[in-house]
Amino acid sequence: MDMASTKSRMLRLKVWGDNACFTRPEMKVERVSYDVMTPSAARGVLEAILWKPAIRWHVDRIDVLKPIRWESVRRNEVGSVMSPRASGLFIEDQRQQRAGLFLREVAYTIHASFEMTVPPDERNNVIKFQEMFICRASKGKCFNQPYLGTREFSAGFELIPHDQPLPEPIAESRDLGFMLYDLCHDNSRDEGHVHSCTDGCRPSFFRAALKDGRMMVPARDSEEVRR
Repeated sequence: MDMASTKSRMLRLKVWGDNACFTRPEMKVERVSYDVMTPSAARGVLEAILWKPAIRWHVDRIDVLKPIRWESVRRNEVGSVMSPRASGLFIEDQRQQRAGLFLREVAYTIHASFEMTVPPDERNNVIKFQEMFICRASKGKCFNQPYLGTREFSAGFELIPHDQPLPEPIAESRDLGFMLYDLCHDNSRDEGHVHSCTDGCRPSFFRAALKDGRMMVPARDSEEVRR
């Protein structure tokens, strides 16, 4: 690989946690998780380890390493946001009980690569950022704590070097239906910056399927991705 390359090699990252909630956007009140980690959640983990304006992550595949198990939880939440001008918020008046259907004891292998969003040069190039990611992931470093769908479910992670075998995924196949692919940024509002969500974002979906514990993720510009 030379400095002029615009795409990294495939990188593999194992992530895990006690619970996860990859929220279905059609559920307005109750939080219900998809069966499997979404591509956008996987990208969020990668960006927590390394994000730069000059790169854009693409998730190619997600392996499910533990059986899909569920946990139903009812919790008390506050139903409003306090105004900056208010002197306080009386929680008892705003308390709401909501149910959530979460995943428990999860583990995944994320297969991903990144591409350059700017022409490569001495400061911004694939080799530099690839080595940065490998170094940071190997040492457990991150800019912010990665999480599994929602911030309350933090994720552990470790790099899987190319000279080591991959963890074996579960022996299960199932149709996962339409899954959230990502929040597609409106480039007319902020050219080249795809890492955060603004009013210019819109959701995109794809038909997901688990085959022998592996979920393939289509390319961003594929016809399989519906906006």
